[in-house]
Amino acid sequence: MSDSPELNLARTLLNGRSHRDVSDDEILSESRRLFEEWMNGEVRMERPKVYDHYAMVIAALLRRVNELETRLAALETERQP
Repeated sequence: MSDSPELNLARTLLNGRSHRDVSDDEILSESRRLFEEWMNGEVRMERPKVYDHYAMVIAALLRRVNELETRLAALETERQP
């Protein structure tokens, strides 16, 4: 395991910005990268707190699911005779 200090996921993703200034794509790709590094023992992360670590990731995933559901509904409507 890395000797570096423990990362705070939310602070790392925000990098000094407001959560409104970070796109869902960036949140999801950077979260995936950080989680994979953590699982591989390359970085250490603070113990998770939903309101701190995962809120941004969950919100981005929920927005993505809503977007996909909307697109799916539109495609299903187009296919109806």
